[in-house]
Amino acid sequence: MRNRQSKTNPDSLPYSVWPAQALRLLEQQGADALGITLDELMLRAGQAAYEHARAAWPEARHWLILCGHGNNGGDGYVVARLAQAAGIHVTVIACESSKPLPDEAQRAQEAWLEAGGVLHSTQKAWPEQVDLIVDALLGTGINRPVAEPYAHLITLANAHPAAIFSLDMPSGLSAAYGTAYGEAICAAQTLSFIVLKAGQLTAKARDYTGQLFCHDLGLSTFLAGQSAPIRRYDASALSHWLPPRKPSSHKGSHGRLLVVGGDNGTAGSIRMTGEAALRAGAGLVRILTHADNVQPILTARPELMVDVLSQSTLESALEWAEVIVIGPGLGQREWGQQALEQVKKCNKPMLWDADALNLLAISPEKRQNRVITPHPGEAARLLGISIQEVESDRFQALQKLVQRYGGIVVLKGAGTLIANESGEQAIADVGNAGMASGGMGDVLSGIIAAFIGQHLSLYDAACAGCVAHGAAADAVAAQRGTRGMLATDLFETLWQFVNPEMVP
Repeated sequence: MRNRQSKTNPDSLPYSVWPAQALRLLEQQGADALGITLDELMLRAGQAAYEHARAAWPEARHWLILCGHGNNGGDGYVVARLAQAAGIHVTVIACESSKPLPDEAQRAQEAWLEAGGVLHSTQKAWPEQVDLIVDALLGTGINRPVAEPYAHLITLANAHPAAIFSLDMPSGLSAAYGTAYGEAICAAQTLSFIVLKAGQLTAKARDYTGQLFCHDLGLSTFLAGQSAPIRRYDASALSHWLPPRKPSSHKGSHGRLLVVGGDNGTAGSIRMTGEAALRAGAGLVRILTHADNVQPILTARPELMVDVLSQSTLESALEWAEVIVIGPGLGQREWGQQALEQVKKCNKPMLWDADALNLLAISPEKRQNRVITPHPGEAARLLGISIQEVESDRFQALQKLVQRYGGIVVLKGAGTLIANESGEQAIADVGNAGMASGGMGDVLSGIIAAFIGQHLSLYDAACAGCVAHGAAADAVAAQRGTRGMLATDLFETLWQFVNPEMVP
């Protein structure tokens, strides 16, 4: 697999994301709303893909188009006909099947042949000079391991030096889950048709989609009237959640946060959470931690109020606080367990992370005043399943976590997912591989808690926090690359995103 940096193009992407199960019905309803046939919709998809490829690879003079035995292949035949008419050298390799082509795809294939096009078998040796490979093999329909000859063609395409352009989905990647069933196309760019698919934005999707674009095929008016099951958020959404502050505001206007954790030897975790909350705009942040951590944290960040965690200090702090964070560096020994039991008695808004989640897995409870932020390993423990099961269907794991534990769930990872008990779901379409380092979750906890303290709902705070966190990391990566990124590096760029009015 070639190593391509995957990213989206926010200017071209909508905020609505759809599960794969709804796509066929959405396509039919959209065509009916416009009064057009599915044949016309296929022609529009092919035209959009052709125009995109010409703009993205203007120097490509020989296109190799891989057409599967389905409607994705039909899109490929439309692209082939348009490209050949424009004077581009086109080679089409067509997969055969004992089953007939879908009607629309059959007519698109016939139009290609009537235009003088040729169909080559999957056994044909590929031309020596190919400038662009167009992947029209499987689209959104894959839900099992890729069979032959598709697997062989995918392997050849991934090994070829030419760029790969995928129509709708990289073949072999699940449109529902973002997982790959064996071999999958590693595209340079993917053009999604009509709407974004859930599997393009989470799990392993970024390893395969390359740069992601979306074309609504003229269905924008119809789509505006639809209620999308999932929302996609990037940095452009932050201005909705974070308006400029009133000139008369003061530190008491922006939340009193209590952060509990940091057992002996884990001062860094609790300090990063506390500082992240300050950097995200919290008015006052109080930390209760192990006695050995007090002086180092105060020395490193004097703006934090730091004290020793005890039953009496915690009782007082819980009365003072408006928002509580517990878990970073908490540990699982009696010291941390007692603190968590005391926090459980409080009904104020709170966020549980890290060891608070590990203790929650041992003694499950459901509550509505809480945000939990598990990574896949913690989610697996909370659900009593394997990490592989969590990652194979992140949306199902998300829903099970909400059902079992209540409140708001943030399932961290590539394409972080957020959900609440009312059925709202979102994807934070930000972040990069540089975030795979210690402390990133501690920083996220502080940011989300700070937004709760600034009067966002738990769900909006979780969404905004994930977006600001990932966008800050993307800004760091744009300056320095992804390797060697530290969690505290995000503090250098976070201000841009918690003050969206400052961004040009």
